[in-house]
Amino acid sequence: MEVIEKLNELMQAGDNCVVITVVEKSGEGPVSVGKKMLLTKQHEMYGTVGGGALEHEAIEIAKGLLVSGECHMEKFLLNEGNVVKDATTLPMACGGMATLFFEYMGPKAEVVIFGGGHVSQALVNVLKTLDFYITVIDPREDVMAEFEGANRKAVMDFVPYLEENPAKSNQYIITCTPSHKYDFDVFDKIFKDKRAPKYMGLLCSKKKMRDYVARTYENFGNDTDLTNFYGPVGLDTGGGSPAEIAVSIAAEILALHHNKEGHKHMRLVISADEK
Repeated sequence: MEVIEKLNELMQAGDNCVVITVVEKSGEGPVSVGKKMLLTKQHEMYGTVGGGALEHEAIEIAKGLLVSGECHMEKFLLNEGNVVKDATTLPMACGGMATLFFEYMGPKAEVVIFGGGHVSQALVNVLKTLDFYITVIDPREDVMAEFEGANRKAVMDFVPYLEENPAKSNQYIITCTPSHKYDFDVFDKIFKDKRAPKYMGLLCSKKKMRDYVARTYENFGNDTDLTNFYGPVGLDTGGGSPAEIAVSIAAEILALHHNKEGHKHMRLVISADEK
């Protein structure tokens, strides 16, 4: 019950973890089929798969899976000095074998949306079906009171939010604020703090994109890395309604998340020489 209760708590909070289950066991050993252990992203442990070298090795494997977001199955020989095909030998004297299944559980990644307008609402309606953890920030209380579907809503100004919650390397960040001034403030803060999220999407025209890129090179230097900066945001799918723009942005995020290439992105790639 300890593992199940903790798992439910983490899923409600949008956190990730790895659940390790003993799915097969033969011979002697301090483990039985069905035993479970959970490892949180803070490396806290709940439950057990038998202790000793088996549990130590399981924890080390799970730590890596917390980063990769993958599932894994591995067979272990609990008999030091011996070898069995397709099994990892552990420094134990039991003599048995055990197979563990490592199940990564949690959202694909976190999407942070600045602005709670019509495009943002449409985008959340798409992304919430795709297992992303979604945070929306907007200082307008009336707008946020009606906003639906986000895992987390923050009613506060954009830059103060980033001061309390600095951008992370695995985040997808999109600005859909009421004014390009606020969009620019968000990305200025990220560049100033030398943060490098996986994706920075600016909902804008090509002219506004050129204006912002020129500003960025002037403010932060010609060597500023804009590799992960996408503006205008989205894939070139056509259509200009909030719903169509939302599908375009969600498709771009998915393409990057799954490392798929060959799509036609809307963004302009502008070098410092072209500013």
